[in-house]
Amino acid sequence: MAGKSGNEAGSSSAAGQGGRSSNRRESVVVDVRKHRSSCGYCKSGGRTSISHGLWAHSLTVYDYQDLLDRGWRRSGSFLYKPDMEKTCCPSYTIRLKAGDFVPSKEQLRVSRRMQRFLDGTLDVKKLDNHDISSSAVGKSLAYNHEENSKEEQFMCQLSEELDNVVGTCTRNGEFPHHIQLPKASVKKVLQAKRKLLAEGSEELLYSSNISFQIAATLKQAQSARKDVSQSSFSRHSSEENGLSPKLSPDIIAEKLASSSSQLEESFGLSIRACKGHINFYSASKQASLDIGLQRATVPEATLTECENKGACLKKSPETPEHPRVKRQKLEIRLKRSSFDPKEYALYRRYQINVHNDTPNQVTESSYKRFLVDTPLIYVPSIGDGTVPLCGFGSFHQQYWIDGQLVAVGVIDILPKCLSSKYLFWDPDFAFLSLGKYSAIQEIGWIKENQAFCPSLQYYYLGYYIHSCSKMRYKAAYRPSELLCPLRYQWVPYDIAKPLLDARPHVVLSDFSTSQHGESLLPIPDDLMEQQHDDLGREGDSNDIMDEDEEEEIDDLDSENSDGEMEGDDFNNVLIGLQESRLRYKDLRHAFTPAHRSCLHRYAKAVGAELSERMVYSLD
Repeated sequence: MAGKSGNEAGSSSAAGQGGRSSNRRESVVVDVRKHRSSCGYCKSGGRTSISHGLWAHSLTVYDYQDLLDRGWRRSGSFLYKPDMEKTCCPSYTIRLKAGDFVPSKEQLRVSRRMQRFLDGTLDVKKLDNHDISSSAVGKSLAYNHEENSKEEQFMCQLSEELDNVVGTCTRNGEFPHHIQLPKASVKKVLQAKRKLLAEGSEELLYSSNISFQIAATLKQAQSARKDVSQSSFSRHSSEENGLSPKLSPDIIAEKLASSSSQLEESFGLSIRACKGHINFYSASKQASLDIGLQRATVPEATLTECENKGACLKKSPETPEHPRVKRQKLEIRLKRSSFDPKEYALYRRYQINVHNDTPNQVTESSYKRFLVDTPLIYVPSIGDGTVPLCGFGSFHQQYWIDGQLVAVGVIDILPKCLSSKYLFWDPDFAFLSLGKYSAIQEIGWIKENQAFCPSLQYYYLGYYIHSCSKMRYKAAYRPSELLCPLRYQWVPYDIAKPLLDARPHVVLSDFSTSQHGESLLPIPDDLMEQQHDDLGREGDSNDIMDEDEEEEIDDLDSENSDGEMEGDDFNNVLIGLQESRLRYKDLRHAFTPAHRSCLHRYAKAVGAELSERMVYSLD
């Protein structure tokens, strides 16, 4: 990574010269030793969780990616990693390669349920009482009858059916299949423009500029691949990369209009392309509106495809032949991490109703520390194919249904992955299984954005805790793999599961194979006793490290011997003192035995490479 190399070079240069920092974009951390706190996963409340801790003043996304791959996680600006042999519930970092994801029947069911809810065909009254509350039934029905006029409902249906036409063109190879195209939006044409644009006896009612949006998206994707195409495939056309420079708004509009015959029959409209716009005409406005509203079901040929869900919706034989209720709109908005009063209000409702927190426990300051504050340094996209369009950093992914915020996913987008940190949702929408639905959407987001950032491959789900039944759901996103807490190698979950059934803490790579296919030798017992500081734990959706119960502990044990701490890795730890950057070997005389012990523990926990790159602050 170019950015990573630059950070490393800057730190090394300053350290080698005994120089001073000049607003360098670097990782700066403070060691807060080990922490002991009550465990939220044990059935017995008396057991304790022990973890390493760091406080990050700033953190590059490249360094945090490497920390994740050594078993670390973050809660706000606090970084932590469990001591696997000493903690009560060993926690293994789990990830999934997004391109290999195979949805289960239950995950497909969740996607179909959401689609039926948005279509207005989900009968919430028949849902199990465990899935939906009576207040949610009332709210869902109210959504179907309020806020929109008949014409707004008609335009919503028209927009969704135009989306189906775009999807059909994509499946037929008219548009690149690997690029996420924008959603169509049909707007009412103002009366002042109708007379100017009307053709013959027909009246222009609605119009869509989706062709311009698609053309802009394709152009942006083509620009992101420009460097690769010129350097490695300069003799090949851009069509071989799935992009066509010939798709202008006019051509796209003509393609969509020519593929809309079924839509014309369903809505009683005349559809034509005009200067890149898709225009909808009718000799009788009221007749077309009535036709659209009286359709009992969507024709089989135009059913909305479940994108990234692995299946298509099927027409229900039980759908009653009467006017359908309002079809609802789901919007997923990605924003950089910042405080939002609507998000905080939703978070309070979620914590109090789902996790039984008291109102005094859910404060604005605790919410900010946990889910808003972030040490990650934002990296914007420059269109060179190394950073997605949104950039790298900390984000909140909001889920809106008809203008109401129903869920928020707190995520980190890093060079190799999307790391899911926390999700909170409206308890009234529990019947939609928003936790599972959001995970499927986040996996889909990774696959869609690989066109802009090929290194973005993995979905990190936090920690997998085999001893806690509530945390085993993460293994349902297959095929997943767990991080070995000693060698930091990834082991398929199917190999790890029987081992974890037998004992809670396992050096997983003992039972895997090396990259050359050779079996790895078991680790001797004496080495196992020495590596307890080199292992990993976190929390995902329910992990809030209780600051009131945390206790800082000393763990000097065998690290008090100066002889054990000497070595190239330890000598090159990067130290920050005020604005200076120096190596430990240049400051060894200034450290007390206790300070050397802390520094040694830090170097072991983050690894030699990171300890030489991140700044260990003494300020």
